[in-house]
Amino acid sequence: MALKTKKEKDFSEWFTEIVSERGAKLADVRYGVQGFVVHRPWAVKIIRIFEKLIEDAVEKDGYEPILLPILVPKKNIEKEKEHVQFAPELFWVEKMGNSKLDEPLFMRPTGESQIYPMYGLWIRSYKDLPFKKYQSRISVYRAEHTTRPFLRGREFLFFETHAVFESHEGVLKRVEKDMKICNEVIRKQLGVPFLFFKRPEWDKFAGAVDTFAADALMPDGKVNQIASTHDLGQKFAKAYDIQFLDKKEKKQYGWQTTFGPGIWRIMAALIGIHGDNNGLVLPFDIAPVQIVIVPVFFDENKKLVDKKCKKLEKNLSEKFRVKYDNSENTAGWKYNEWEMLGAPMRIEVGPKEIKEKSLTLTRRDTKQKTKVPEKSLQKEIEKIAKDILKNITKKAESWQASNIREAKTYDELKKILSTYRGFARASFCSVEKDGLACADRVQAETEGGKVRGTLFDKAEKPFGKCIVCGKTAKYVVYVAKSY
Repeated sequence: MALKTKKEKDFSEWFTEIVSERGAKLADVRYGVQGFVVHRPWAVKIIRIFEKLIEDAVEKDGYEPILLPILVPKKNIEKEKEHVQFAPELFWVEKMGNSKLDEPLFMRPTGESQIYPMYGLWIRSYKDLPFKKYQSRISVYRAEHTTRPFLRGREFLFFETHAVFESHEGVLKRVEKDMKICNEVIRKQLGVPFLFFKRPEWDKFAGAVDTFAADALMPDGKVNQIASTHDLGQKFAKAYDIQFLDKKEKKQYGWQTTFGPGIWRIMAALIGIHGDNNGLVLPFDIAPVQIVIVPVFFDENKKLVDKKCKKLEKNLSEKFRVKYDNSENTAGWKYNEWEMLGAPMRIEVGPKEIKEKSLTLTRRDTKQKTKVPEKSLQKEIEKIAKDILKNITKKAESWQASNIREAKTYDELKKILSTYRGFARASFCSVEKDGLACADRVQAETEGGKVRGTLFDKAEKPFGKCIVCGKTAKYVVYVAKSY
Protein backbone atom coordinates (compact mmCIF):
# COMPACT_ATOMS: atom_id res chain seq x y z
CA MET A 1 0.00 0.00 0.00
CA ALA A 2 3.07 2.21 -0.25
CA LEU A 3 2.93 5.18 -2.58
CA LYS A 4 3.71 4.39 -6.20
CA THR A 5 5.85 7.49 -6.63
CA LYS A 6 9.11 7.79 -4.71
CA LYS A 7 9.50 11.07 -2.86
CA GLU A 8 13.20 11.36 -3.66
CA LYS A 9 12.64 10.84 -7.40
CA ASP A 10 9.59 13.01 -8.14
CA PHE A 11 8.46 15.09 -5.17
CA SER A 12 5.78 16.89 -7.14
CA GLU A 13 4.01 13.69 -8.18
CA TRP A 14 4.60 12.16 -4.72
CA PHE A 15 2.90 15.16 -3.11
CA THR A 16 -0.06 14.90 -5.49
CA GLU A 17 -0.40 11.20 -4.72
CA ILE A 18 -0.19 11.43 -0.94
CA VAL A 19 -2.80 14.20 -0.84
CA SER A 20 -5.19 12.33 -3.14
CA GLU A 21 -7.45 9.30 -2.97
CA ARG A 22 -4.46 7.05 -3.70
CA GLY A 23 -2.66 8.26 -0.59
CA ALA A 24 -3.80 9.73 2.74
CA LYS A 25 -7.06 11.12 1.29
CA LEU A 26 -6.44 14.69 2.48
CA ALA A 27 -8.10 16.68 -0.30
CA ASP A 28 -10.27 16.06 -3.34
CA VAL A 29 -9.90 18.30 -6.39
CA ARG A 30 -12.93 16.83 -8.16
CA TYR A 31 -15.32 19.45 -6.79
CA GLY A 32 -15.68 20.98 -10.25
CA VAL A 33 -14.32 24.50 -9.64
CA GLN A 34 -10.59 25.00 -10.22
CA GLY A 35 -8.71 26.08 -7.13
CA PHE A 36 -11.57 25.14 -4.79
CA VAL A 37 -10.86 21.81 -3.08
CA VAL A 38 -12.75 19.57 -0.68
CA HIS A 39 -10.92 19.09 2.61
CA ARG A 40 -11.35 15.51 3.72
CA PRO A 41 -11.74 14.45 7.38
CA TRP A 42 -8.15 13.48 8.15
CA ALA A 43 -6.82 16.80 6.84
CA VAL A 44 -9.45 18.79 8.73
CA LYS A 45 -8.59 17.01 11.97
CA ILE A 46 -4.85 17.64 11.58
CA ILE A 47 -5.40 21.30 10.71
CA ARG A 48 -7.75 21.87 13.63
CA ILE A 49 -5.18 20.48 16.05
CA PHE A 50 -2.27 22.71 14.98
CA GLU A 51 -4.53 25.69 14.36
CA LYS A 52 -5.66 25.38 17.99
CA LEU A 53 -2.00 25.57 19.04
CA ILE A 54 -1.67 28.87 17.18
CA GLU A 55 -4.95 30.17 18.64
CA ASP A 56 -3.76 29.31 22.15
CA ALA A 57 -0.42 31.04 21.50
CA VAL A 58 -1.95 34.32 20.30
CA GLU A 59 -4.63 34.33 23.00
CA LYS A 60 -1.95 33.80 25.62
CA ASP A 61 -0.34 36.90 24.15
CA GLY A 62 -3.50 38.99 24.62
CA TYR A 63 -5.38 38.57 21.32
CA GLU A 64 -9.14 38.05 21.24
CA PRO A 65 -11.12 36.29 18.48
CA ILE A 66 -13.43 38.10 16.07
CA LEU A 67 -15.29 36.89 13.01
CA LEU A 68 -16.28 39.15 10.13
CA PRO A 69 -18.49 38.61 7.06
CA ILE A 70 -16.99 37.17 3.91
CA LEU A 71 -18.19 40.04 1.66
CA VAL A 72 -16.58 43.48 1.63
CA PRO A 73 -17.84 46.74 0.06
CA LYS A 74 -15.97 47.87 -3.05
CA LYS A 75 -15.13 51.24 -1.48
CA ASN A 76 -13.06 49.55 1.25
CA ILE A 77 -10.37 48.21 -1.10
CA GLU A 78 -9.95 51.65 -2.67
CA LYS A 79 -9.04 53.40 0.58
CA GLU A 80 -5.42 52.22 0.74
CA LYS A 81 -3.78 53.02 -2.60
CA GLU A 82 -1.08 50.33 -2.44
CA HIS A 83 -3.57 47.71 -1.29
CA VAL A 84 -5.53 48.30 -4.51
CA GLN A 85 -2.89 46.03 -6.07
CA PHE A 86 -5.07 43.19 -4.81
CA ALA A 87 -7.83 44.20 -7.23
CA PRO A 88 -6.85 41.85 -10.11
CA GLU A 89 -7.03 38.93 -7.67
CA LEU A 90 -10.51 39.66 -6.32
CA PHE A 91 -13.68 37.63 -6.72
CA TRP A 92 -16.72 39.86 -7.13
CA VAL A 93 -20.39 39.42 -6.23
CA GLU A 94 -22.63 41.63 -8.35
CA LYS A 95 -26.08 40.08 -7.97
CA MET A 96 -28.37 39.05 -5.13
CA GLY A 97 -30.89 36.64 -6.57
CA ASN A 98 -32.12 38.27 -9.78
CA SER A 99 -31.34 41.82 -8.64
CA LYS A 100 -28.12 43.64 -9.43
CA LEU A 101 -26.43 45.10 -6.36
CA ASP A 102 -26.09 48.88 -6.18
CA GLU A 103 -22.43 48.41 -5.27
CA PRO A 104 -20.37 45.30 -6.11
CA LEU A 105 -19.03 43.34 -3.16
CA PHE A 106 -15.76 41.43 -3.16
CA MET A 107 -14.87 38.27 -1.28
CA ARG A 108 -12.08 38.90 1.20
CA PRO A 109 -8.57 38.20 -0.18
CA THR A 110 -7.17 39.05 3.28
CA GLY A 111 -8.61 40.92 6.24
CA GLU A 112 -7.35 44.50 6.18
CA SER A 113 -10.10 46.02 4.04
CA GLN A 114 -12.87 44.42 6.09
CA ILE A 115 -11.40 44.67 9.60
CA TYR A 116 -9.87 48.15 9.64
CA PRO A 117 -13.08 50.11 8.99
CA MET A 118 -14.39 48.41 12.15
CA TYR A 119 -11.22 49.27 14.08
CA GLY A 120 -11.89 52.89 13.13
CA LEU A 121 -15.22 52.59 14.94
CA TRP A 122 -14.04 50.57 17.94
CA ILE A 123 -10.83 52.39 18.95
CA ARG A 124 -11.28 55.68 20.77
CA SER A 125 -8.55 56.20 23.39
CA TYR A 126 -4.98 55.23 24.20
CA LYS A 127 -6.63 53.18 26.95
CA ASP A 128 -7.93 50.84 24.23
CA LEU A 129 -4.37 50.12 23.09
CA PRO A 130 -2.77 47.81 22.32
CA PHE A 131 -5.84 46.60 20.45
CA LYS A 132 -5.31 42.97 19.46
CA LYS A 133 -7.82 40.76 17.64
CA TYR A 134 -7.59 37.73 15.36
CA GLN A 135 -9.63 35.73 12.88
CA SER A 136 -9.20 31.98 12.40
CA ARG A 137 -10.97 29.05 10.75
CA ILE A 138 -11.95 31.18 7.78
CA SER A 139 -11.34 31.08 4.04
CA VAL A 140 -10.04 33.80 1.74
CA TYR A 141 -10.39 34.10 -2.03
CA ARG A 142 -7.85 35.07 -4.67
CA ALA A 143 -7.89 34.59 -8.45
CA GLU A 144 -4.65 32.60 -8.62
CA HIS A 145 -3.54 31.39 -12.07
CA THR A 146 -2.00 28.11 -10.91
CA THR A 147 -3.48 26.08 -8.07
CA ARG A 148 -2.46 23.10 -5.95
CA PRO A 149 -3.93 21.77 -2.68
CA PHE A 150 -2.24 23.23 0.40
CA LEU A 151 0.24 25.27 -1.65
CA ARG A 152 -1.84 27.65 -3.76
CA GLY A 153 -5.59 27.93 -4.18
CA ARG A 154 -8.38 30.28 -5.16
CA GLU A 155 -9.99 29.49 -1.84
CA PHE A 156 -7.74 28.60 1.07
CA LEU A 157 -7.80 28.48 4.86
CA PHE A 158 -6.60 31.60 6.64
CA PHE A 159 -5.47 32.86 10.04
CA GLU A 160 -4.72 36.51 10.76
CA THR A 161 -3.98 38.74 13.72
CA HIS A 162 -4.33 42.52 13.62
CA ALA A 163 -2.87 44.78 16.30
CA VAL A 164 -2.85 48.55 16.86
CA PHE A 165 -0.25 50.30 19.05
CA GLU A 166 0.49 53.80 20.32
CA SER A 167 3.96 53.86 18.77
CA HIS A 168 6.18 52.24 16.19
CA GLU A 169 8.15 50.67 19.02
CA GLY A 170 5.11 48.52 19.81
CA VAL A 171 5.05 47.33 16.20
CA LEU A 172 8.71 46.28 16.21
CA LYS A 173 8.29 44.38 19.48
CA ARG A 174 5.22 42.68 18.02
CA VAL A 175 7.18 41.46 14.99
CA GLU A 176 9.69 39.81 17.33
CA LYS A 177 6.89 38.16 19.28
CA ASP A 178 5.30 36.89 16.06
CA MET A 179 8.59 35.26 15.16
CA LYS A 180 8.72 33.64 18.60
CA ILE A 181 5.21 32.23 18.11
CA CYS A 182 6.34 30.74 14.79
CA ASN A 183 9.32 29.22 16.54
CA GLU A 184 7.35 27.84 19.48
CA VAL A 185 4.53 26.31 17.42
CA ILE A 186 5.86 25.55 13.94
CA ARG A 187 9.42 24.58 14.78
CA LYS A 188 9.17 23.17 18.31
CA GLN A 189 5.74 21.51 18.20
CA LEU A 190 5.43 20.59 14.52
CA GLY A 191 9.12 19.90 13.87
CA VAL A 192 9.18 22.14 10.77
CA PRO A 193 12.38 24.24 10.45
CA PHE A 194 12.46 27.55 8.60
CA LEU A 195 14.50 30.69 8.04
CA PHE A 196 12.93 33.98 9.10
CA PHE A 197 13.64 36.80 6.66
CA LYS A 198 13.11 40.49 6.29
CA ARG A 199 11.80 40.72 2.74
CA PRO A 200 13.44 43.14 0.27
CA GLU A 201 11.74 46.45 -0.48
CA TRP A 202 10.25 45.20 -3.76
CA ASP A 203 8.70 42.08 -2.20
CA LYS A 204 6.63 43.56 0.61
CA PHE A 205 2.96 42.95 1.35
CA ALA A 206 0.85 45.54 -0.50
CA GLY A 207 0.72 48.64 1.71
CA ALA A 208 3.28 47.47 4.29
CA VAL A 209 6.31 49.40 5.52
CA ASP A 210 8.20 46.13 5.99
CA THR A 211 7.41 42.44 5.61
CA PHE A 212 8.96 39.57 7.53
CA ALA A 213 8.36 35.93 6.62
CA ALA A 214 9.23 32.35 7.52
CA ASP A 215 10.40 30.18 4.61
CA ALA A 216 10.51 26.40 4.96
CA LEU A 217 12.54 24.40 2.47
CA MET A 218 10.59 21.61 0.79
CA PRO A 219 12.13 18.34 -0.54
CA ASP A 220 12.18 19.59 -4.14
CA GLY A 221 14.40 22.48 -3.10
CA LYS A 222 11.68 25.11 -3.40
CA VAL A 223 10.74 27.31 -0.47
CA ASN A 224 7.30 27.41 1.07
CA GLN A 225 6.34 30.64 2.86
CA ILE A 226 4.61 29.29 5.96
CA ALA A 227 4.06 32.54 7.87
CA SER A 228 4.45 36.29 7.54
CA THR A 229 4.17 39.35 9.75
CA HIS A 230 3.95 42.92 8.50
CA ASP A 231 4.91 46.33 9.85
CA LEU A 232 2.07 48.46 8.47
CA GLY A 233 3.29 51.69 10.06
CA GLN A 234 0.45 54.24 9.96
CA LYS A 235 -0.51 53.69 6.31
CA PHE A 236 -3.68 51.73 6.94
CA ALA A 237 -4.56 53.78 10.03
CA LYS A 238 -4.60 56.91 7.88
CA ALA A 239 -6.48 55.20 5.06
CA TYR A 240 -9.17 53.76 7.34
CA ASP A 241 -9.20 56.55 9.93
CA ILE A 242 -7.99 54.52 12.90
CA GLN A 243 -7.33 57.24 15.46
CA PHE A 244 -7.13 57.45 19.24
CA LEU A 245 -6.98 60.22 21.81
CA ASP A 246 -3.57 60.24 23.48
CA LYS A 247 -2.87 61.20 27.10
CA LYS A 248 -2.89 64.88 26.13
CA GLU A 249 -6.34 64.53 24.52
CA LYS A 250 -4.87 64.89 21.03
CA LYS A 251 -5.85 62.65 18.14
CA GLN A 252 -3.16 60.29 16.86
CA TYR A 253 -3.13 57.63 14.19
CA GLY A 254 -2.44 54.10 15.35
CA TRP A 255 0.59 52.00 14.41
CA GLN A 256 -0.30 48.57 13.10
CA THR A 257 0.85 45.02 12.49
CA THR A 258 -0.74 41.95 10.97
CA PHE A 259 0.49 38.39 11.40
CA GLY A 260 -0.51 35.45 9.22
CA PRO A 261 0.55 31.88 9.97
CA GLY A 262 -0.27 30.15 6.68
CA ILE A 263 -2.61 27.31 7.63
CA TRP A 264 -2.53 25.67 4.19
CA ARG A 265 1.20 26.19 3.80
CA ILE A 266 1.95 24.75 7.25
CA MET A 267 -0.09 21.69 6.30
CA ALA A 268 1.92 21.37 3.08
CA ALA A 269 5.15 21.53 5.09
CA LEU A 270 3.96 18.82 7.49
CA ILE A 271 3.07 16.58 4.56
CA GLY A 272 6.13 17.25 2.43
CA ILE A 273 8.93 17.58 4.94
CA HIS A 274 8.10 14.70 7.30
CA GLY A 275 6.26 12.31 4.96
CA ASP A 276 7.94 9.29 3.36
CA ASN A 277 7.17 6.70 0.69
CA ASN A 278 4.72 4.92 2.99
CA GLY A 279 2.66 8.04 3.74
CA LEU A 280 2.43 10.76 6.35
CA VAL A 281 4.73 10.99 9.36
CA LEU A 282 3.10 13.11 12.05
CA PRO A 283 4.36 14.50 15.35
CA PHE A 284 2.60 12.67 18.18
CA ASP A 285 0.77 15.76 19.47
CA ILE A 286 -0.58 16.65 16.01
CA ALA A 287 -1.94 13.25 14.98
CA PRO A 288 -5.74 12.84 15.09
CA VAL A 289 -5.12 9.23 16.12
CA GLN A 290 -1.96 8.99 18.18
CA ILE A 291 -2.11 5.27 18.87
CA VAL A 292 -3.83 2.60 16.81
CA ILE A 293 -4.50 -0.80 18.36
CA VAL A 294 -4.40 -3.70 15.92
CA PRO A 295 -5.57 -7.16 16.98
CA VAL A 296 -3.65 -10.20 15.76
CA PHE A 297 -5.53 -13.48 16.27
CA PHE A 298 -6.90 -16.73 14.94
CA ASP A 299 -10.61 -17.48 15.13
CA GLU A 300 -10.29 -19.57 18.30
CA ASN A 301 -8.87 -16.65 20.35
CA LYS A 302 -10.71 -13.76 18.70
CA LYS A 303 -12.98 -13.00 21.69
CA LEU A 304 -10.07 -12.99 24.11
CA VAL A 305 -8.03 -10.58 21.97
CA ASP A 306 -11.05 -8.38 21.25
CA LYS A 307 -11.80 -8.03 24.97
CA LYS A 308 -8.17 -7.10 25.68
CA CYS A 309 -8.08 -4.51 22.87
CA LYS A 310 -11.28 -2.83 24.09
CA LYS A 311 -9.94 -2.61 27.62
CA LEU A 312 -6.64 -1.21 26.37
CA GLU A 313 -8.42 1.39 24.22
CA LYS A 314 -10.54 2.51 27.17
CA ASN A 315 -7.55 2.85 29.50
CA LEU A 316 -5.28 4.67 27.03
CA SER A 317 -8.08 6.99 25.86
CA GLU A 318 -8.00 8.70 29.23
CA LYS A 319 -4.78 10.39 28.14
CA PHE A 320 -4.28 9.81 24.40
CA ARG A 321 -6.25 9.81 21.13
CA VAL A 322 -6.62 6.07 20.55
CA LYS A 323 -8.34 3.96 17.90
CA TYR A 324 -9.00 0.23 18.20
CA ASP A 325 -9.15 -0.93 14.59
CA ASN A 326 -11.58 -3.84 14.81
CA SER A 327 -12.50 -3.69 11.13
CA GLU A 328 -12.61 -6.89 9.08
CA ASN A 329 -9.49 -5.93 7.12
CA THR A 330 -6.36 -8.05 7.55
CA ALA A 331 -3.69 -7.05 10.05
CA GLY A 332 -1.30 -6.29 7.19
CA TRP A 333 -3.83 -4.03 5.50
CA LYS A 334 -4.37 -2.16 8.77
CA TYR A 335 -0.63 -1.69 9.25
CA ASN A 336 -0.33 -0.14 5.80
CA GLU A 337 -3.40 2.07 6.15
CA TRP A 338 -2.35 3.57 9.48
CA GLU A 339 1.19 4.07 8.23
CA MET A 340 -0.27 5.99 5.28
CA LEU A 341 -2.25 8.18 7.68
CA GLY A 342 0.82 8.77 9.83
CA ALA A 343 -0.44 7.39 13.15
CA PRO A 344 2.67 7.79 15.33
CA MET A 345 2.36 4.49 17.21
CA ARG A 346 0.83 1.09 16.64
CA ILE A 347 0.15 -1.46 19.37
CA GLU A 348 -0.24 -5.07 18.32
CA VAL A 349 -2.27 -7.35 20.58
CA GLY A 350 -2.40 -11.12 20.17
CA PRO A 351 -2.58 -14.23 22.35
CA LYS A 352 1.17 -14.11 22.91
CA GLU A 353 1.02 -10.52 24.23
CA ILE A 354 -1.88 -11.38 26.52
CA LYS A 355 -0.07 -14.41 27.92
CA GLU A 356 3.21 -12.51 28.47
CA LYS A 357 1.42 -9.35 29.77
CA SER A 358 3.41 -7.29 27.30
CA LEU A 359 2.60 -5.38 24.13
CA THR A 360 4.37 -4.89 20.82
CA LEU A 361 4.70 -1.16 20.12
CA THR A 362 5.81 0.08 16.67
CA ARG A 363 6.71 3.72 16.04
CA ARG A 364 5.84 5.21 12.66
CA ASP A 365 8.93 7.33 12.06
CA THR A 366 11.57 4.59 12.30
CA LYS A 367 9.40 1.42 12.09
CA GLN A 368 11.22 0.23 15.23
CA LYS A 369 9.36 -2.39 17.27
CA THR A 370 9.59 -2.57 21.06
CA LYS A 371 8.27 -5.15 23.50
CA VAL A 372 6.79 -3.21 26.39
CA PRO A 373 5.59 -4.66 29.72
CA GLU A 374 1.96 -3.69 30.12
CA LYS A 375 2.57 -1.96 33.43
CA SER A 376 5.18 0.32 31.76
CA LEU A 377 3.13 1.12 28.65
CA GLN A 378 2.07 4.69 29.40
CA LYS A 379 5.57 5.81 30.37
CA GLU A 380 7.01 4.18 27.26
CA ILE A 381 4.41 5.91 25.05
CA GLU A 382 5.26 9.31 26.54
CA LYS A 383 8.98 8.66 26.08
CA ILE A 384 8.63 7.56 22.45
CA ALA A 385 6.25 10.44 21.67
CA LYS A 386 8.95 12.95 22.64
CA ASP A 387 11.58 11.01 20.75
CA ILE A 388 9.48 10.95 17.55
CA LEU A 389 9.28 14.75 17.53
CA LYS A 390 12.98 15.03 18.34
CA ASN A 391 13.89 12.60 15.56
CA ILE A 392 11.79 14.09 12.76
CA THR A 393 12.81 17.63 13.76
CA LYS A 394 16.51 16.74 13.72
CA LYS A 395 16.13 15.05 10.34
CA ALA A 396 14.32 18.06 8.85
CA GLU A 397 16.77 20.59 10.28
CA SER A 398 19.75 18.58 9.05
CA TRP A 399 18.29 18.41 5.55
CA GLN A 400 17.60 22.16 5.49
CA ALA A 401 21.09 23.01 6.76
CA SER A 402 22.68 20.80 4.09
CA ASN A 403 20.77 22.68 1.40
CA ILE A 404 22.03 26.17 2.24
CA ARG A 405 25.01 26.81 -0.04
CA GLU A 406 27.30 29.79 -0.35
CA ALA A 407 27.59 31.36 -3.78
CA LYS A 408 30.69 33.50 -4.32
CA THR A 409 30.17 34.05 -8.04
CA TYR A 410 27.17 34.56 -10.28
CA ASP A 411 27.90 31.29 -12.06
CA GLU A 412 27.90 29.49 -8.71
CA LEU A 413 24.54 31.05 -7.89
CA LYS A 414 23.01 29.84 -11.15
CA LYS A 415 24.48 26.37 -10.66
CA ILE A 416 23.08 26.06 -7.14
CA LEU A 417 19.60 27.06 -8.25
CA SER A 418 19.61 24.80 -11.30
CA THR A 419 21.42 21.75 -9.91
CA TYR A 420 20.90 21.61 -6.16
CA ARG A 421 18.15 24.15 -5.60
CA GLY A 422 17.65 24.97 -1.92
CA PHE A 423 18.97 28.29 -0.59
CA ALA A 424 21.88 30.10 -2.19
CA ARG A 425 23.55 32.52 0.22
CA ALA A 426 25.16 35.48 -1.55
CA SER A 427 26.52 39.00 -1.14
CA PHE A 428 24.18 41.61 -2.61
CA CYS A 429 24.31 45.32 -3.32
CA SER A 430 20.99 46.41 -1.83
CA VAL A 431 17.59 45.22 -0.62
CA GLU A 432 16.15 48.69 -1.18
CA LYS A 433 14.66 49.77 -4.52
CA ASP A 434 18.10 50.25 -6.09
CA GLY A 435 18.73 46.50 -5.78
CA LEU A 436 15.67 45.54 -7.83
CA ALA A 437 17.53 45.46 -11.16
CA CYS A 438 19.94 42.83 -9.79
CA ALA A 439 17.07 40.84 -8.29
CA ASP A 440 15.16 40.92 -11.60
CA ARG A 441 18.22 39.66 -13.46
CA VAL A 442 18.60 36.77 -11.02
CA GLN A 443 14.96 35.81 -11.40
CA ALA A 444 15.08 35.96 -15.20
CA GLU A 445 18.35 34.06 -15.60
CA THR A 446 17.68 31.33 -13.02
CA GLU A 447 14.13 30.52 -14.11
CA GLY A 448 12.45 31.88 -11.03
CA GLY A 449 15.14 32.27 -8.37
CA LYS A 450 14.01 35.07 -6.05
CA VAL A 451 15.83 37.11 -3.45
CA ARG A 452 14.01 36.01 -0.29
CA GLY A 453 15.62 38.65 1.91
CA THR A 454 18.06 39.00 4.81
CA LEU A 455 17.97 37.00 8.03
CA PHE A 456 15.83 38.79 10.59
CA ASP A 457 17.47 37.40 13.70
CA LYS A 458 21.12 37.43 12.63
CA ALA A 459 23.29 40.19 11.17
CA GLU A 460 25.58 38.83 8.44
CA LYS A 461 28.51 40.57 6.82
CA PRO A 462 28.96 40.41 3.03
CA PHE A 463 31.83 38.17 1.90
CA GLY A 464 32.46 39.85 -1.43
CA LYS A 465 31.10 42.28 -4.00
CA CYS A 466 27.48 42.11 -5.18
CA ILE A 467 27.20 38.76 -6.88
CA VAL A 468 25.27 40.28 -9.79
CA CYS A 469 26.53 43.80 -10.56
CA GLY A 470 29.94 43.72 -8.85
CA LYS A 471 29.28 46.87 -6.81
CA THR A 472 29.92 47.14 -3.10
CA ALA A 473 27.72 44.65 -1.26
CA LYS A 474 25.84 45.87 1.80
CA TYR A 475 23.89 42.72 2.58
CA VAL A 476 23.90 38.93 2.61
CA VAL A 477 20.75 37.65 0.97
CA TYR A 478 19.23 34.22 0.45
CA VAL A 479 18.03 33.28 -3.01
CA ALA A 480 15.68 30.38 -3.78
CA LYS A 481 12.89 29.21 -6.04
CA SER A 482 9.41 29.19 -4.54
CA TYR A 483 5.87 28.03 -5.10
